[in-house]
Amino acid sequence: MKVAVFGQTGQVATELIRRVPDGVQLETYGRDRAEFLVPDLVRKVALGVDADLIINAAAYTAVDRAEAETDVANTVNGQSVRALGDAAASTNTPIVHVSSDYVFDGSGTDPRPPETPTAPISAYGRSKELGEIGLSESGARHVTLRTSWVFSAHGGNFVKTMLRLGATKDHLTIVADQVGGPTPAASIADALYSVGRALVQGHPGGIFHFSGAPDTSWAGFAREIFLQEGIQTSVEDIPTSEFPSPAQRPLNSRLDCTATEKEFGIKRPDWSTELADVLKELRV
Repeated sequence: MKVAVFGQTGQVATELIRRVPDGVQLETYGRDRAEFLVPDLVRKVALGVDADLIINAAAYTAVDRAEAETDVANTVNGQSVRALGDAAASTNTPIVHVSSDYVFDGSGTDPRPPETPTAPISAYGRSKELGEIGLSESGARHVTLRTSWVFSAHGGNFVKTMLRLGATKDHLTIVADQVGGPTPAASIADALYSVGRALVQGHPGGIFHFSGAPDTSWAGFAREIFLQEGIQTSVEDIPTSEFPSPAQRPLNSRLDCTATEKEFGIKRPDWSTELADVLKELRV
């Protein structure tokens, strides 16, 4: 199976490159080949791709900066995703796209199933919603895989931030009223390959959710990081209201992943187990 991955240096793209399954020929398209700030270029490049499957792991992920760079976020996460979908529809190539829990408003406490109406509360969330809509309207056979709280040994993420702060701070205040599933980028990569293979074999596609288990708060996530790494920094729970930021964050990022397991046999990964692997890699 020939797979074309758009995105090359992000957390998920890095793991897609590292975890290529047997029988897969991979070609990657980074910014040097397909700049997502230029949708027409993305469309042109995608039309020339020789692949059985396209995976889109390219994204603008600066949540707070998106409030001031709305046009940039919408171009990368919205218009270029639509361009990719248009090309995939033209060549009849199935496509898997990574989206986010930020397309929801974060109300309530129940896990959100995929069919829940979207209602993003940030510019970043609206840009991801724009990409979902564009891909759906393109007519390409696709799976949109929403995930949350991605972490790995690569790039910027919560785990690396906590390790940096824990090295110099005895006490930290961490938000405890935002709840979701930390998700290892390695598990996302494996899921994308599995879902993609199903698409190539004729699965009709749709929107699905994939996040780590069990759900926890950012404060709970931080405590587990410090526990596993033997860091003595104490964590104090605070509400989101005490940690203002340019972008609103959803309080409820719980994702119902039942359909993903039912359709593809993919279970939610145990994030604490995979956290141990990430921490081990970071120590090297």
